[in-house]
Amino acid sequence: MPHADHPAPPLLDVKGLRFSRNDLPVFGPLDFAVDAGEALLVQGDNGAGKTTLLRVLIGLLRADDGSVDIDGEPARPARRARAMAYLGHLPGLKADLGVLENLNFLCGLHGRRRAQLPEHALAMVGLAGYEDALLRQLSAGQKKRLGLARLWLSPAPLWLLDEPYANLDLDGIELVNRMVQAQLRAGGAALVTTHGAYAAPPVRTRTLVLEKLS
Repeated sequence: MPHADHPAPPLLDVKGLRFSRNDLPVFGPLDFAVDAGEALLVQGDNGAGKTTLLRVLIGLLRADDGSVDIDGEPARPARRARAMAYLGHLPGLKADLGVLENLNFLCGLHGRRRAQLPEHALAMVGLAGYEDALLRQLSAGQKKRLGLARLWLSPAPLWLLDEPYANLDLDGIELVNRMVQAQLRAGGAALVTTHGAYAAPPVRTRTLVLEKLS
């Protein structure tokens, strides 16, 4: 347990992070931190770099400069893989596998929360009865719900959510909010991107606004 004079480091600590594409700056330098039990709302117009920021944090893109620490340690690839779960615009699932097959496959790759089963996660997101349906047969909203089930099963303490409300109805939006609330209550954290069309989840939140640089 951290001493009172040495509080726990942020779950995510970013300093001087910069990224450019074709020699044109996309964002940065950025300095921000996210503590356990809170969310960071990343706002900005289309093209401001919100998705790119999450892809840099998860390690899919390489930053030009800056540092990313997780729990006070440099975010090397293995550490990112353990600590971060990413929900992007694409589902990251296999079109020719069934719904339950997809979840079991990903749990085999990334592990899953204790006491959480894929079947229970499907019921939670409203996909009970779709266990044997192929991913390519699902609607955009159902694919998003399956992505949320995958996220819920992940043991990672830090969620990176890129426009998580897109393609969801009002019940789906409330589902995202409940999931984020539960993640924070369990000591995790979340980064949530939005262009302002939806309200932020009703949790302890910091805000990072990205401006278009080019």
